[in-house]
Amino acid sequence: MSTTTTSHPDELQAPAHVENSTDATRGEPLALRAQKRKAELEKALEKVPANDLRGGNDLVLALDTVSGLLTGDLENLSDATASALSRWLESSKHLAEVSTTPVPTPQ
Repeated sequence: MSTTTTSHPDELQAPAHVENSTDATRGEPLALRAQKRKAELEKALEKVPANDLRGGNDLVLALDTVSGLLTGDLENLSDATASALSRWLESSKHLAEVSTTPVPTPQ
Protein backbone atom coordinates (compact mmCIF):
# COMPACT_ATOMS: atom_id res chain seq x y z
CA MET A 1 0.00 0.00 0.00
CA SER A 2 1.44 3.35 -1.08
CA THR A 3 1.31 6.40 1.15
CA THR A 4 2.28 8.91 -1.50
CA THR A 5 0.16 12.02 -1.76
CA THR A 6 -0.39 14.06 -4.84
CA SER A 7 -0.44 17.79 -5.03
CA HIS A 8 -3.65 19.48 -6.06
CA PRO A 9 -2.66 22.96 -7.30
CA ASP A 10 -6.26 23.80 -8.26
CA GLU A 11 -7.44 23.70 -4.64
CA LEU A 12 -7.79 27.05 -2.90
CA GLN A 13 -5.52 27.60 0.05
CA ALA A 14 -7.14 28.61 3.32
CA PRO A 15 -6.69 32.34 3.91
CA ALA A 16 -4.27 33.42 6.60
CA HIS A 17 -5.91 33.94 9.98
CA VAL A 18 -6.76 37.60 10.52
CA GLU A 19 -7.27 38.58 14.13
CA ASN A 20 -9.84 41.32 14.53
CA SER A 21 -9.59 44.07 17.11
CA THR A 22 -12.17 42.45 19.37
CA ASP A 23 -9.97 39.39 19.77
CA ALA A 24 -6.71 41.35 19.76
CA THR A 25 -7.72 43.45 22.78
CA ARG A 26 -8.69 40.54 25.05
CA GLY A 27 -7.38 41.08 28.53
CA GLU A 28 -7.74 44.84 28.39
CA PRO A 29 -10.47 46.66 30.34
CA LEU A 30 -13.87 46.23 28.70
CA ALA A 31 -14.56 49.94 28.22
CA LEU A 32 -11.15 50.43 26.58
CA ARG A 33 -11.81 47.51 24.23
CA ALA A 34 -15.15 49.02 23.26
CA GLN A 35 -13.59 52.46 22.71
CA LYS A 36 -10.93 50.97 20.43
CA ARG A 37 -13.54 49.04 18.45
CA LYS A 38 -15.71 52.15 18.22
CA ALA A 39 -12.80 54.16 16.77
CA GLU A 40 -12.13 51.38 14.29
CA LEU A 41 -15.77 51.33 13.15
CA GLU A 42 -15.81 55.13 12.83
CA LYS A 43 -12.85 54.93 10.45
CA ALA A 44 -14.56 52.14 8.52
CA LEU A 45 -17.74 54.24 8.22
CA GLU A 46 -15.75 57.03 6.56
CA LYS A 47 -14.64 54.57 3.87
CA VAL A 48 -18.06 53.03 3.15
CA PRO A 49 -19.18 53.83 -0.41
CA ALA A 50 -22.33 55.95 -0.65
CA ASN A 51 -24.17 53.20 -2.52
CA ASP A 52 -23.54 50.64 0.29
CA LEU A 53 -26.60 51.54 2.34
CA ARG A 54 -26.70 48.28 4.28
CA GLY A 55 -23.06 48.43 5.32
CA GLY A 56 -23.33 52.08 6.29
CA ASN A 57 -26.54 51.56 8.24
CA ASP A 58 -25.08 48.58 10.11
CA LEU A 59 -22.08 50.67 11.16
CA VAL A 60 -24.23 53.65 12.20
CA LEU A 61 -26.45 51.39 14.31
CA ALA A 62 -23.45 49.76 16.00
CA LEU A 63 -21.87 53.15 16.72
CA ASP A 64 -25.10 54.61 18.11
CA THR A 65 -25.52 51.58 20.35
CA VAL A 66 -22.04 51.75 21.85
CA SER A 67 -22.18 55.53 22.27
CA GLY A 68 -25.10 55.05 24.64
CA LEU A 69 -23.15 52.49 26.64
CA LEU A 70 -19.89 54.45 26.91
CA THR A 71 -21.18 57.08 29.30
CA GLY A 72 -20.67 57.60 33.00
CA ASP A 73 -17.93 55.96 35.04
CA LEU A 74 -16.08 53.75 32.56
CA GLU A 75 -13.64 52.48 35.19
CA ASN A 76 -16.42 51.05 37.36
CA LEU A 77 -18.98 49.62 34.95
CA SER A 78 -22.25 48.29 36.27
CA ASP A 79 -22.91 44.63 35.63
CA ALA A 80 -25.65 45.52 33.14
CA THR A 81 -23.39 47.89 31.19
CA ALA A 82 -20.49 45.43 31.20
CA SER A 83 -22.78 42.70 29.92
CA ALA A 84 -24.16 44.96 27.18
CA LEU A 85 -20.66 46.07 26.12
CA SER A 86 -19.52 42.47 25.95
CA ARG A 87 -22.51 41.55 23.77
CA TRP A 88 -21.86 44.60 21.58
CA LEU A 89 -18.22 43.65 21.08
CA GLU A 90 -19.21 40.16 19.98
CA SER A 91 -22.05 41.34 17.73
CA SER A 92 -19.89 43.97 16.02
CA LYS A 93 -16.89 41.69 15.78
CA HIS A 94 -17.12 41.10 12.03
CA LEU A 95 -18.58 44.43 10.93
CA ALA A 96 -16.54 46.18 8.24
CA GLU A 97 -14.47 43.08 7.49
CA VAL A 98 -13.55 42.61 3.87
CA SER A 99 -13.34 39.12 2.50
CA THR A 100 -10.08 38.32 0.76
CA THR A 101 -11.23 34.89 -0.35
CA PRO A 102 -11.75 34.83 -4.11
CA VAL A 103 -15.29 34.05 -5.15
CA PRO A 104 -15.35 31.21 -7.70
CA THR A 105 -16.85 32.16 -11.02
CA PRO A 106 -19.48 29.88 -12.53
CA GLN A 107 -18.23 27.98 -15.53
